[in-house]
Amino acid sequence: MENQIIYQKPITLKNIMKFALPTIAMSLFMSFYTMVDGLFVSNLVGTNALSAVNLSAPVISLVTAVSTMLATGGSAVIMKKMGEKKGREANRNFTFLIIVNIVVGIVMCVIGYTCMNLVFSCMNVSTEVLRYSQDYLGHYLIFTIPILLMNNFSLYLIASGKSSISFICSIAGGFVNIILDYVFIKIAGMGTSGAAIATGLGYSVTTVVGFVVFANKNNLLHFEKPAYDLSVLKKAMSNGCSEMATALVTGITTLIFNWTMLKYVGENGVAAITIIMYVLMFVSSLFSGYTYGVAPMISYYYGEQNHEKLKRLVRKSLKIIAAISVVSLTVSLVITKPLVAVFARPDNPVFDLAVTGNRICSLALLFIGFNIFASGMFTALNNGIISAVLAFSRSFVFMIICLVLLPFLFGITGVWLATPAAELLAVGLACCMFIKYKSKYKI
Repeated sequence: MENQIIYQKPITLKNIMKFALPTIAMSLFMSFYTMVDGLFVSNLVGTNALSAVNLSAPVISLVTAVSTMLATGGSAVIMKKMGEKKGREANRNFTFLIIVNIVVGIVMCVIGYTCMNLVFSCMNVSTEVLRYSQDYLGHYLIFTIPILLMNNFSLYLIASGKSSISFICSIAGGFVNIILDYVFIKIAGMGTSGAAIATGLGYSVTTVVGFVVFANKNNLLHFEKPAYDLSVLKKAMSNGCSEMATALVTGITTLIFNWTMLKYVGENGVAAITIIMYVLMFVSSLFSGYTYGVAPMISYYYGEQNHEKLKRLVRKSLKIIAAISVVSLTVSLVITKPLVAVFARPDNPVFDLAVTGNRICSLALLFIGFNIFASGMFTALNNGIISAVLAFSRSFVFMIICLVLLPFLFGITGVWLATPAAELLAVGLACCMFIKYKSKYKI
């Protein structure tokens, strides 16, 4: 229980970043897994294969959505109980939630294979792209259980004071993915299926280590005889439903993006939007990583009713996010051409599309961080409903409105403007919720 001392330290930038840096690194490497797949696939197989990876995103998002819900929602419930000094109960609930993840992983794997061909049949794509898509997703789904457990163990390692282990696992998993991408795609010639297997094995590193670490009874969080408490599962699901909504509707909006790009510019447009999504995903992972890192602190201080620390943590977090937002926008604009050139040659029609699109879409980087933190903060405060409203409005309602309206008015430029416009609308809603609940949570 000595790890609880971590939560007794003052709220300083240094102590906050001790929590946040490992999860930032974890999120960066998780997004890097996908980017590396795209990098190897686009350069060693072709831009049609890159389009195929993106066309697989809706089904992958289904798996990610459930994983994220159980990880973030469960972490909030468990750490709140730790703050209330209910350690044994928290550990029994923790073990129960891990078992739930395994069962859900089996179910999600079956659902994924069932939905795969249905999703692809809705796409007007060439036979080559269809084959690439089936190869990638079919092999990715093999690792459904490790993916779910990786997300959960990563957050629970941070929450239990094992942030350095989570950090090392993220780096190790990234290197495994990179090395195996080269081996499977370049040397073995396995194409998109090799990329999927490399990604799955990279995810599995944290899963294996997590089982070893949490088997140790000396850890703040550890496996105990599970308490099969459906109320805990219900609370975890309600807390994490916003993050689930974000991941799930991301898949839906990706599907709509793909349909829109196929309508205006064909398969080259899908490849271009894929490159731009990599940029947005990479920067978003900074904000997601930070939010995941401080979420256990928010939950703990809320359970402890330490309003002063909670308020200071939230205020400092907003300043940190503002700084990252400005820097990330500047960097994205400066390196747009070299970045796109990594995925597509300048003489490829995808190149010009992606360069133009990235310069416009990068405006969203000013707003994404605040939206991610606002949703994560309410999840950590055990207010899953408001968190879900923020996440669903941002990722689905506002995005769909902008995707339908702006391309109608401005053509292909409207597609690029949709993301910044939706994020701006979401910031307005987040501000309203912050003001409304400021006195209740004393933030």
